[in-house]
Amino acid sequence: MASGRRGSVAVEPDRTEKITVNLGPVDLGRIDLLVQEGFFTTRTDFIRTAVRNQLERSDATIEQTVARRTLVLGTRHLTRAELEGLRARGEQMHLRVLGLATIADDVDPDLALATIASVEVLGAFRASRAVKAALGPRIV
Repeated sequence: MASGRRGSVAVEPDRTEKITVNLGPVDLGRIDLLVQEGFFTTRTDFIRTAVRNQLERSDATIEQTVARRTLVLGTRHLTRAELEGLRARGEQMHLRVLGLATIADDVDPDLALATIASVEVLGAFRASRAVKAALGPRIV
């Protein structure tokens, strides 16, 4: 993916996730034909373009749902200092993200459990294995 902005979500090449898509032979052949004819550089280019076009057509629905569900749209990174501040105030947060949510590598499972009441991520969630395991029952 190229760096840049799509709607209000930043797209970064090092922040991609691999997915697997199963297609029938006829659809795959149609994609290959478009690639051979030069409309797309690769199958991946075609699939990314198709996904982006569909997401653009759904922008209004996505925006309404994000607002209704109070999700952070884009990237949310939790630092140790931020979570220590929550713990010092005796507060917990609900991590709700549409995009990428990350928890800093220096956050230990005890700090995460003391400060994160629930995790709902539509997209990708990155944290240490130990923190993910500790938060497992709180992941929606």
